[in-house]
Amino acid sequence: MTVVLSIPGNEDHATKLGARLATAVITPEVRWFPDGEIYVRIAEDLRGHDAVIVGSLYPAPAEKFLMASFLAATVRDLGAQRVGLVAPYLAFMRQDVQFKPGEGVTSKYFGALVSGAVDWMVTVDPHLHRRAALEEIYTIPTRIAHSASEIAKWVAAEVERPVLVGPDAESVQWVRAVAEACGAPYVILEKTRRGDRDVSITAPQREAIEGKTPVLIDDIVSTGKTMVEATRQLVAAGSSPPMCIAIHAVFADDVHAELTAAGAAGIVTCNTIVHPSNRICVADPIADAAKQLLAR
Repeated sequence: MTVVLSIPGNEDHATKLGARLATAVITPEVRWFPDGEIYVRIAEDLRGHDAVIVGSLYPAPAEKFLMASFLAATVRDLGAQRVGLVAPYLAFMRQDVQFKPGEGVTSKYFGALVSGAVDWMVTVDPHLHRRAALEEIYTIPTRIAHSASEIAKWVAAEVERPVLVGPDAESVQWVRAVAEACGAPYVILEKTRRGDRDVSITAPQREAIEGKTPVLIDDIVSTGKTMVEATRQLVAAGSSPPMCIAIHAVFADDVHAELTAAGAAGIVTCNTIVHPSNRICVADPIADAAKQLLAR
């Protein structure tokens, strides 16, 4: 038998996954001691069960992982035979190489921590930039739940004459997949990054966007500078107001206001991170990926 447990704040993810797996959802007791340490209690007997811990590792990714790790250790103590982690948003993927002498490659270190805490992992479209696959970082079985099919359904239903736009070369893997799924054309712009909040992007060819509704797609919107600059370039090239789609709504800055000021029609996100902009549910691909690993 399988049971699903949520990291606090991820109850909706757990409920959706439990329904799709047709299994019980347990709400663990997690609270903070006055000194900031974490208390964990699970009242159920889990002997012989598979346990699935569910939770996006944002905000406060270090704290969220510590909760997940304590939950995993607790369910093992209670007799669970296997423990999986479903992290719709997977943190610590950005620092994947050493850019300057002395830097820590934290994506590798975090992969070792997760691999030591759980037996398998599912995540949605992780930020694989200089890595070809999660297996390069994680030593446990992993599956990627792809959001492209769900994004394509939303675009097909909500946008007339779409042309999909990737703001940089990193985005091509998501943009191409969505374009193929909804039968829309796509273009990829070129980006130069000089800092976390300093980017420049090339303007698109007018003929590529003329008479169409641009749909900007990126995996993570953090400061939003990439999407804001891409929006400005599209509007300057004469496009209609672009619709912006992000898989993961990190939104470290006031992205909504900046995108609106730049001329965007709006921003829509997948529900990997809870946010008012969530319009696209990725519960089905998450459940499909989890079923594959539970069946091993």
